[in-house]
Amino acid sequence: MTTTPLSTDVLVIGWGLSGLVAAAEALDAGRRVVIVDQEPRTNLGGQAWWSFGGLFLVDSPEQRRMGIKDSLELARQDWFGTAGFDRPEDEWPRKWAEAYLRFAAGEKRAWLRERGVGFFPVVGWAERGGYGALGPGNSVPRFHITWGTGPGVVAPFAARVEQGEREGRLTILPRHRVGTLLTTDGTVTGAAGQVLASSGAERGEPSDRLEIGEFSITAGATIVTSGGIGGNHELVRAAWPDRLGSPPDRMLSGVPAYVDGSMLAVAESAGARLVNGDRMWHYVEGIRNWDPVWPAHGIRILPGPSSLWLDATGRRLPVPLFPGFDTLGTLAHLRATGHDHSWFVTSRQIVEKEFALSGSEQNPDLTGKDIGLLVKSRLAKGPTGPVQAFLDEGEDFLVEDDLESLLDRMRRHPGGDLLDIAHVRQEVIARDREIDNDFTKDAQIGMLRSMRGYRGDRLIRTAAPHRLQDPSAGPLIAVQLHVLTRKSLGGISTDLNGRALDADGVPVPGLFAAGEASGFGGGGVHGYRALEGTFLGGCLFSGRQAGRAAASVG
Repeated sequence: MTTTPLSTDVLVIGWGLSGLVAAAEALDAGRRVVIVDQEPRTNLGGQAWWSFGGLFLVDSPEQRRMGIKDSLELARQDWFGTAGFDRPEDEWPRKWAEAYLRFAAGEKRAWLRERGVGFFPVVGWAERGGYGALGPGNSVPRFHITWGTGPGVVAPFAARVEQGEREGRLTILPRHRVGTLLTTDGTVTGAAGQVLASSGAERGEPSDRLEIGEFSITAGATIVTSGGIGGNHELVRAAWPDRLGSPPDRMLSGVPAYVDGSMLAVAESAGARLVNGDRMWHYVEGIRNWDPVWPAHGIRILPGPSSLWLDATGRRLPVPLFPGFDTLGTLAHLRATGHDHSWFVTSRQIVEKEFALSGSEQNPDLTGKDIGLLVKSRLAKGPTGPVQAFLDEGEDFLVEDDLESLLDRMRRHPGGDLLDIAHVRQEVIARDREIDNDFTKDAQIGMLRSMRGYRGDRLIRTAAPHRLQDPSAGPLIAVQLHVLTRKSLGGISTDLNGRALDADGVPVPGLFAAGEASGFGGGGVHGYRALEGTFLGGCLFSGRQAGRAAASVG
């Protein structure tokens, strides 16, 4: 079966957040739009729908109310110190970083507020760094949680797209997988591919790839917004850089299987240049989802600073690789050990105060905008409901009343045979001795005491310092942690209008890219590392830029 060829002003390939934003901008410019995606429509919003909804803002009213002094200059210092740009290919990523920082310090918040997006009043402090002032990390809290989490960010753009659909100016084509970009005299003029059989798969669930026909669409402008490679472990391992050690034999997936990177090669075949594919962002606090949606489904613990972090052999991680401080540095260190897992040793008091779980489905209070549930789950005694479910059902959580029982459980757990139990015991006892005094040489204890000087941490994110073996803080808990795939930091090279560039840095006529497919702009706006809260923001900004520019030619 071959469908009737379609024609449109702007074709958007991928309906994640950047694709929806690009489509909305093209609609607002008066253009006709077609959106295609290989998945069933239940997945409208893509990976962003599953996210925690964190957004990077600079000098926001929320920051000022929390006593945080931020500025564009400080944010620029942090971004460039974190990114570590050092390649000729970083010419456009540098420009994108400058433009995005101005957006985050300028109209970003007002632009979102105009669309009904609100924010939780307490600003989070992610990627704290712990190095010098010019090193990686956020100098101040900048992680703004969207009221409604990821679905709350997606909602206004999905609504605008659906409005365009009702008006007859936009067409959404699910189960359309692009296999090639059409070109005429060097200009990209649309796309062609396979129509897949309809699927009843729910959001995030794997869908089949049964082909039932072909399609072609001509367009004045084509925007690739198909995401990265995090759901394709073969591609992740192939791109894994030596500086991060060897890739894990076993990883969890923080994204659905459809995040497969398939459109990157298609764009390259049409002349687009792919850059910085070895830059990637994976987490080391992954836990196996006890109620999985997609294959190898993992959830990330968003940890506060108090848990004792040990490698697979029981050795404590070096300064400043504390929970929540340096994601990529911790990944590189743990990969150098040659083992695929690590451990938190912690207490129930720390878990109930400091453990949050990344993802919209793991935060029903924030996602559902339920103030009553929010107060009950975040401020009342005890872990949140989703965290308690992992304590009860999660295979990576071990709970015991005393240290010797916990050590025995850890030793008997898969992978526990690698532990030097005597050394683990020594680490816990030594750490607890340091807590008994107001003075300490333990940098982590000093840091967590300092963190509680920030009102937001003291309220909801950092437990009062205590001995792990304090019975009143118990029981003791060990959590086995795994590498969790998440984001691609490289992709299609683009200029500030989102135009895809070829190997000579010349725009490929008719072709644009945005979101993770473009490394969130320029082929790598984050450089080697990210400041968190910057992924959804990168989709918003790059989608807006590409949508507006494509509308001017479509």
